[in-house]
Amino acid sequence: MAVQSRKEFMIRHTLYDSRRPEELAVKIRLVQIACALIACVLIPVEGGFGSSHPPKASQVVVSIEGLSVVVQPGDGTYEVRTGNGGHTIFHAKVAAEIDNKWVRSTDYPKHEIAQANFEDALGHGRKITVTSSGLPKLPDLAYTLEIYEGRDFGVIAAEVQNHTGNPVTIQSIRSVEADRSRIIDLGGVQSAGRVLSDSFSEDWPPLQIYDLGKAPQGMHRAIGSQLIYNRESKNSLFLGALTSNRFLTIIHLQTQSSSPDAPGIVSYTVDSTGTTEIQATDPESGLREGPPENLIELSVPLPAGESLTSERVMFAAGKDYYSQLDNYGAVIRELHHGRVNTENLLGWWSWTAYYTKITQGTALTNAQWLAEHLKGLGYDYFHFDLGYGYSRGEYATANASQFPRGMEDLTRHISRLGLKIGVWTAPFEAGERSWIYEHHKDWLVHNAHGDPIPIGDAEEVHGERLFVLDVTHPDAQEYLRQTYRTLTREWGARYIKLDFMDNTAIEGYYHRPNTTALEAQRSGLEIIRQAVGEGVLLDKDGSPMLNPVGLVDEGRISQDTGHTFLRSKEAGPGIAARYYMHRNFFITDPDAFTVSRQLLEERTIEAPATLNEAQVSIALAAVSGGMFEIGDDLPTLGSDPERLALVKNPDLVAMVKLGQAAVPLDLLTYADKDEQPSVFLLRADQHQSMLAVFNWTERPSSHTFTFADLKLTAGHSYKLVDSLAPDQLLAIDRETLRLDNQPAHSVKLIKIIDTSIPMAAPSIAVQVPTQAKIGEEVVLSSTVSKDGVPALAYHWDFGDGVVADGAILTHAYTAAGNYTVRLTAEGLDGKAAEQTFSIAVSGSVILPPPRRYSEPRE
Repeated sequence: MAVQSRKEFMIRHTLYDSRRPEELAVKIRLVQIACALIACVLIPVEGGFGSSHPPKASQVVVSIEGLSVVVQPGDGTYEVRTGNGGHTIFHAKVAAEIDNKWVRSTDYPKHEIAQANFEDALGHGRKITVTSSGLPKLPDLAYTLEIYEGRDFGVIAAEVQNHTGNPVTIQSIRSVEADRSRIIDLGGVQSAGRVLSDSFSEDWPPLQIYDLGKAPQGMHRAIGSQLIYNRESKNSLFLGALTSNRFLTIIHLQTQSSSPDAPGIVSYTVDSTGTTEIQATDPESGLREGPPENLIELSVPLPAGESLTSERVMFAAGKDYYSQLDNYGAVIRELHHGRVNTENLLGWWSWTAYYTKITQGTALTNAQWLAEHLKGLGYDYFHFDLGYGYSRGEYATANASQFPRGMEDLTRHISRLGLKIGVWTAPFEAGERSWIYEHHKDWLVHNAHGDPIPIGDAEEVHGERLFVLDVTHPDAQEYLRQTYRTLTREWGARYIKLDFMDNTAIEGYYHRPNTTALEAQRSGLEIIRQAVGEGVLLDKDGSPMLNPVGLVDEGRISQDTGHTFLRSKEAGPGIAARYYMHRNFFITDPDAFTVSRQLLEERTIEAPATLNEAQVSIALAAVSGGMFEIGDDLPTLGSDPERLALVKNPDLVAMVKLGQAAVPLDLLTYADKDEQPSVFLLRADQHQSMLAVFNWTERPSSHTFTFADLKLTAGHSYKLVDSLAPDQLLAIDRETLRLDNQPAHSVKLIKIIDTSIPMAAPSIAVQVPTQAKIGEEVVLSSTVSKDGVPALAYHWDFGDGVVADGAILTHAYTAAGNYTVRLTAEGLDGKAAEQTFSIAVSGSVILPPPRRYSEPRE
């Protein structure tokens, strides 16, 4: 370490003190010679960190297995390389837009480099810090590259350090600006590239996987994360934002080509910036066609003596892009404490059943049908979507024309049926008819002229303009609290959807100066979470993926579904591409499935969905591993036994209760003829797997799978069952499964049972107290071994005539005695685990002294 410190000092001192180019060149050469001698005796960092071969003296290198970062002292640029001494994937500089002018690190004459050990929430490792300086009228630019020991990824962040003595404004901080003749080199021809770019929200724009260069205008724009894969070399590069503290992370991969078959990457950048670019370019944005003064560019003041840091961005490269995505999901869960431990929600929603035409009568009828016919299978949530409220932003006031008796009595009635209430909201929208707009326009985000910024029209009331609630205003905050307290405490809502947070994430003038769009959104979500408490499920819908993590329980990952095959096909890429978010970012929300012959739809439907198309809709929701909501009018569905059987299908219900996302086996390798990812595998346990094969095309398709493809053990015997057509025979021939002539617009859902492994019950660990007092709430919990058979449901009998379901419950006994508690855990393989426990209850009911719940009147 002493030798390394001496080397660092020599580089830093020599380069920093050089003023003239000829002196700089001579001193760099002297440092190179000295460092070459030092490198011969360098001792690797403990734990295997550092290069196994001494780096060139002119470079600073930190390596882990499979990944290296290299800094060039001459100009302060850096490289990301494969392996130790592998080829360069990209070479880059950092930059910032300062006072509306771009400044790059290579513009500076001095580049100070320092190395150090570090430790943070993700572990420990080695970091390189590079500071570019020497332009007196401009802030310094710095960046940090971190490589973690034991993890195959790195993290980069850039910083603007204002040492000028004068304030400046920052529009964007760029942590990656790739250069050189080959901007990104993954090996193989560039035409073999395929790019997965995440979008601003689940459908801004619709997520599509493009072959390199085939994106509109050649621009592969990503929000939050991007995965680039070369199908020839099998190498991939992944970058993903780890934070969204203040800025949106936008990745631009621009291509151009002389012919469609020969695309070339001409630029690659990663920026921490505002949301205005998205609002200005996406067709879904209500600001795009508005006046220019409403499209406000982010401009963050940076006083003299202060610094501003970009969002942290993870980078990884190699031959296993699934590992890169899985690692990213796991890191987000660790950093942001994803709320991912609740059981999956099953239920019904009103949107695709009625759209905005839901009424008091139709709601109650569907609730009664749900409670009577499907609650026993676990469908116990009843979700009111858009249409029940008076106006956007005024959700605690019912739409009297459709709900003349209001919502409170209706929701209580539905709760008495044993159902849990769900409610749709767009938390940061306010319509022209709302009380907020009529009385408090000062609570709205405004432009430089002080006028509220309109963001589009409401779909339920033609011509009603929408505006953005300024959640930094104290009075608006209190209004938000009161609204969500009403929904939960008076209406009894246990699930709340939070929609249209994409179109309300706008840069503008807020009550709290210099608030960015993402800061405002996060502040509003924190207020809502505090208002509803920990026991209410919040569902992110229509918002950037990362910003709500840790505050919401569910999150939309796909476009809206509906009563057409096209809707399912459009939703497919999002469900496939975001599989890694499930139980990392949140529990995924794939939108509702629709299986009836309903013709109600926002778009024109030429004919009802076929049975094959209905199967596609419900199977797609099941492979997501997340929420499972029926989107059909239930009495209509109930009159069609063949369609109703899909909702009751035991294999589909088991997949949902298992709560694991199926992995898209062909995420970036799907054949051109398949048009998009089509094959999903759910490895439920050692005994059982589920294979879903979709045909998204207009013609029959065929697929062949080997044991290796399906992660099956060679030499074992297997039984195959088509869960949607049990009478059709399937077999594996010589460790190969063939699916020939699968019809267009269809899915095969195949249960693969390893008959070499016997069926087993879940292995559960239970915590139950042995003693309790009368009236005392005791906690009873059960967990299942991760290495064994999963449990699909937990049923408790407390021995006093009360039964309940759930992994963790509380119960209070009302009389003394010895009680036998019985727990039954349903197993995936069909065998249940049962355990019994004894609880001795003693004492008598002791009431605490009365408490005053309000302040006395003066």
